[in-house]
Amino acid sequence: MTSTVPADRPILVGVAGGSGGGKSTVVREICRGLPDGLVTVLHHDAYYRDFSSLSEAERARVNFDHPESLETSLMVQHVEALLRGVPVDAPLYDFATHTRRPETETIRPTPVLIVDGILVLAEPELRALMDIRVFVDTDSDIRFIRRLERDVDERGRTFRSVVEQYLRTVRPMHLEFVEPSKRYADVILPEGGHNRVAIEMLVARLRTELGRG
Repeated sequence: MTSTVPADRPILVGVAGGSGGGKSTVVREICRGLPDGLVTVLHHDAYYRDFSSLSEAERARVNFDHPESLETSLMVQHVEALLRGVPVDAPLYDFATHTRRPETETIRPTPVLIVDGILVLAEPELRALMDIRVFVDTDSDIRFIRRLERDVDERGRTFRSVVEQYLRTVRPMHLEFVEPSKRYADVILPEGGHNRVAIEMLVARLRTELGRG
């Protein structure tokens, strides 16, 4: 198989799909299938804009599933730097308060760089940098249950607030932005991280690319 990636830069993999669809599991399985230290993951949702200037009630009304809620231009700058071999200071986000934390996380370039998030394939500038584009395709009822459990258990949300947000913004934005971005994927993964065959094929491709040069 002929490599499509220049030998002097990292391989960039984009992993998209609906909220609660299993992107994190897919990313974890990719990392598990490659040697330690070869993969860096950059999360799109770390790049949510800082809404600390808004009141708590105003923050609750922000449409966090719309592309404008994310500072994708900064992520693009960081990805471009990492592809050049330059470390970056990535933001850290507090999902309970909808604000950026004052500290940052230093991300260093590695042979494989993964960017994940519901909208990474919907952003043309970000998508254009990717070598492999993956869409995790999971039924909506499964995605909703997973999101509900995550937001209540890990992000301090109430059941009612999760349901209201899902109906007000998550579902409409999925239909408008996330689902249409599937057409840009090179690989569509039904069942997400549970699709062992697809994961193994993806890891095999990455191993081939790592052997380029």
